[in-house]
Amino acid sequence: MGVRRVGAFNVSLLGKWCWRMQMEKEGLWYRVLKARYGEEGGRIREGGRQASIWWKTVRHIREGLGVGVGNWFEDNVRRVVGDGRNTLFWYDNWIGNLPLKMKFSHLFDLAVDKLSLVRDMESRG
Repeated sequence: MGVRRVGAFNVSLLGKWCWRMQMEKEGLWYRVLKARYGEEGGRIREGGRQASIWWKTVRHIREGLGVGVGNWFEDNVRRVVGDGRNTLFWYDNWIGNLPLKMKFSHLFDLAVDKLSLVRDMESRG
């Protein structure tokens, strides 16, 4: 009859937007969201109270909130660091299964620039 599980279908479509935000940094929608909310550490800012419901939902999907299956997006997407310009040193899972801010919480507390990219940290030695 063509009836879909609307909730699961919506989550998968929003997951596609999460993917596009990571992969298509020069794309039109990324540039529109960047102009509206700003960018910090290679990511579009949360937006606070001024954020649209759609943008809040996309961010929640990316963070694994409200979908009932844990950290759905991060658990099903593999990160390739490459040159490190799109990977946050402390916040992204790029070594092992936990972000470095959780593995090394005392070092994270001492870090001056908590939004450093892997590329930045590598260039500092």
